[in-house]
Amino acid sequence: MAFSSTPANQPAAPKSIQFGETADGTDVRLFTLQNAHGMQAAITNYGGIITRLLVPDRAGRPGDVVLGFDTLSDYQRRPPHESPYFGALIGRYGNRIARGRFTLDGKEYPLATNDGPHHLHGGQRGFDKVVWQATPGTSAAGQTLALHYTSPDGEEGYPGNLAVTVVYTLTHDNALRIDYTATTDQATPVNLTNHSYFNLSAGQNPDVLAHELLLNADKYTAVDDQLIPTGELRPVAGTPMDFRQANTIGARIARVLGPPPGGYDHNWVLNGQGMRPVARVYEPVSGRALEVHTDQPGVQFYSGNFLDGSLTGKNGRVYGKHAGFCLETQHFPDSPNHPNFPSTILRPGDTLRTSTLYTFSAVS
Repeated sequence: MAFSSTPANQPAAPKSIQFGETADGTDVRLFTLQNAHGMQAAITNYGGIITRLLVPDRAGRPGDVVLGFDTLSDYQRRPPHESPYFGALIGRYGNRIARGRFTLDGKEYPLATNDGPHHLHGGQRGFDKVVWQATPGTSAAGQTLALHYTSPDGEEGYPGNLAVTVVYTLTHDNALRIDYTATTDQATPVNLTNHSYFNLSAGQNPDVLAHELLLNADKYTAVDDQLIPTGELRPVAGTPMDFRQANTIGARIARVLGPPPGGYDHNWVLNGQGMRPVARVYEPVSGRALEVHTDQPGVQFYSGNFLDGSLTGKNGRVYGKHAGFCLETQHFPDSPNHPNFPSTILRPGDTLRTSTLYTFSAVS
């Protein structure tokens, strides 16, 4: 199925409905972005969560390709150390920081720990758990939703007031674009990403093991038994981490070394620089394909290992092991503690700018 060309008329701004209230009475909204080709993205300003993403299959039938919950209370219910981070914006620092501490300009900073002794995805109350200021709009590319949050100095242990803006754009050519910008008044590590779980079968298959994945990466960051990087950039050649040629997610997953429950939960060192294609996923039954472009140096491919059937998501669907996969474009985990990794330090006077594009199509 080929999607038609860009419509001539610029769309109206996205509309919103109330999604609920936080414990302190703050109103939370759900915004729906759509285009003329049957694609639709529902995003809430609580955590910047993508709650629904409708994408047509090869027959033109739209299906929801992301995991999530039906209500705001479902997203709020689980304690931080058990959160699946379905669809959420992640910050200040996506992924892990070892032992919840780093040293910057000679000073050690202790962080909140929420993954055993380690800091994960921003800590106890990361960007996934705050209410962002939301501004719906339009651009030449399609409908937009701009989200803004200022993280105060000392939040979760991080130095500096960090002002973050994230703009979601649902484009006329069936892409969901995410543009991140940030500034700070003190030097601080920043690593922003989105944690959507995809299942391109739209739930027709209970797991993603038959999805075919290609990753443009010759190396990955080796980790210890707690998924903390050792500092080694290890070649993928001859290992189950090699997706330079498309292969199903499940073909070699049992051979992946790591702690229980097993599976992929690693950062790949992406080839090239600047905005470029880094990953492609194809689901053969529906014909849906996802291509990822980013300017980031890495991507965390996660195969939903910790999903264990204890979560009931949208429409009563139970999420078992490998029910979805994540492709979290990012800097490397624990970069503040590894001088050989690309720097994640943002300093006053500088502006962080990074973009990721998730482009969907249907193969006949």
